[in-house]
Parts: sequence; C-alpha cells; structure tokens
Amino acid sequence: MSDATQTGAGLAHVTSPLIDVCDIALIDLDGVAYRGHQPIAHAAEGIGELRANGVTTIFVTNNASRLPEEVAAQLTALDIETRPAEVLTAAQACARYLDEFIEPGARVLVVGAKGLRVAVAEAGYELVATAEDEPAAVAQGFGPDLGWRDLAEAAYAIQRGARHIASNLDLSLPTDRGFAPGNGSLVRAVVAATGVEPESAGKPSPTMYDMAVRAAGATRPLVIGDRLDTDLAGARAGGYLGILVLTGVSSARDAVLAEAAMRPHIILENLAALREPHPAPARDAAGSWSCGAAAARIEGGRLVLTGSLSDIDTVRAAAAAVWAATDGGITVDEASVPHFDLGYVS
Repeated sequence: MSDATQTGAGLAHVTSPLIDVCDIALIDLDGVAYRGHQPIAHAAEGIGELRANGVTTIFVTNNASRLPEEVAAQLTALDIETRPAEVLTAAQACARYLDEFIEPGARVLVVGAKGLRVAVAEAGYELVATAEDEPAAVAQGFGPDLGWRDLAEAAYAIQRGARHIASNLDLSLPTDRGFAPGNGSLVRAVVAATGVEPESAGKPSPTMYDMAVRAAGATRPLVIGDRLDTDLAGARAGGYLGILVLTGVSSARDAVLAEAAMRPHIILENLAALREPHPAPARDAAGSWSCGAAAARIEGGRLVLTGSLSDIDTVRAAAAAVWAATDGGITVDEASVPHFDLGYVS
C-alpha cells in the first residue's frame, strides 16, 4: 500500500486521501453506517465517495438476526443504496463455518432469528427444534425475541455433546436508545450453564473479512468499524488496515487506552474524513508526540496534553504517546487520560 505506512502497533501515516488507499472497504453496520434505525451523520456521504472512487464496499456485520435483503433495504432507505450481495452477515459466516466442525447435512439446533435459520438451511444442514433431536451442533445468534427456553435448549444440546458455534460474541448492541445486551451476553448465559466455550465465526476473528476479500479478489482491503474489541481487533488479527470511527461503541478515550491487539491504525471522527489523509504523530527528541496543533507526552506516568479535547489530532497525539509508553513497559495512569469532546456519547 504505497500511500499508507504502518509502523508496528502504532497509527498509520497516510499521505493521500483515505479513499485512494484501498480497493475494498469492509464496513461495519451498527455504529458506522447507522445507529439502530437512525442515520449517522456523514455515513452516506463517506460511503458514496468510496464507491465513486471505484472502491468495492461490503458491509460486514456481527448481526445475525436479519437477512442480507433486509439489511440492504435499510441501508438503501438511509441513502446508502445497497444490494444484498454487498452484505455479509455473521449468520452467513456462522453457517459456512459449521463445516469446520460437523459433517455436511448434519442436524443443527439454531438458537437465533430468521437470518441465522435461513443461512444454516441454505448451507445444507438439517434444522432441528430441540436437544432431543440429537443435533451435532448448536448455532447461536442474536434474536430480540429469544428467551430462557431457547437458551436452555441450547445448553441441554451442548451438554449432550453438540458443538457450540456462535455467530459473534458482542456483549453489547448499539440502538437508537443506547446500548443493549448483544449476542455475546446471551452466549455467556449458555456458557455459564455448560462450562463449554464456543467457537465463533464473527469478529474479532478475521474469518468474515477473509471471506469477503477472497470473494472480491481484492488486494488492498480497509476495515472500517466502531468497536475496538471486534472490528479493530479483527483487522489487527487479519493484518488489515483498520479505521476506528467515533460514531458508535468505542470512544476516543477507549482508543488511547487500547491494548495492542485492538488498536486502530487510523482514527476518524466520522466518515466525512475519508476524503482526507491521516497524519501519524511525530516524536521529537524530548519524547513528545505532535500531530497538527496538538502534542502529548508522558511525565511521571501521566499523560500531559497540549491541544483541544475536541480536536481529532489531540486524540491521535495522545494515542501515540500512551501506546509508545505502554509498549516500552511504562504504566500510564488511566485517570490522566481525559474524556475527549468528540464522537458519539450514549
């Protein structure tokens, strides 16, 4: 990638507009393209500019409750015209992932919504309703109407030897009212009953990213997400350039405090910034990191900032300073890292 320079676990230095450095953009949905049923400012604009620049856009979501056709219809209604083939859900990935663990055509107990049931059936497996049917696997995905009986049936099947495959392990789900329990929270209830940790096809595994990149024959992928623990951890795990946009779950402060495996390569306030380059902070001889008008350094284990807390460059400088110190074995006092005045706050 000639216009993007990555250095270890730090931020990437991109000298050209970000829309120029990729041939495919793997875009998360909740918190990036929309929030619940509401649009996110500049999302349609930024995605439109990617497409106008010839970039393939694939929406890669850990949501397993809906069909790609339903997702595409929602995006189109929010001025992001989308075909079902441009959507890759965790339900589809989960169904494809089953063949790693069970025989073709085997019985599967699906605990989830229509999207997961359809995907598993289309993959050629026999859907069953209870643990009494002796399923070879339990496929678990999010569904807003799931209840105790559904989770109990999954637990019974797993205790009898069924493999537990989760569509994703997201603990929370962003909605237009705030954050609600996600599939990972429901999965933890089953794990608490069985003591069996599930396999997962969803992010932070890079499995879905790999599927999309291979299908498109792309060579310069870019991941765009709002969660450090799923979207960006998946980007790091797969070796993909990862963008964190501050319109969803993870905040700017979260990014500054992120462990190496979850760090973004690029931090943007929103998708309008895709038309801009992404300067990486530079370190001076005194150990201070500067980016634009902002600067950051670590003194006595505390972060010291120069710059506005509403300036994205301050976030980038802070991240560079904290990451370098942490990677060098210095413990940074988390209380010294402020809450920045940008991004989405529930």
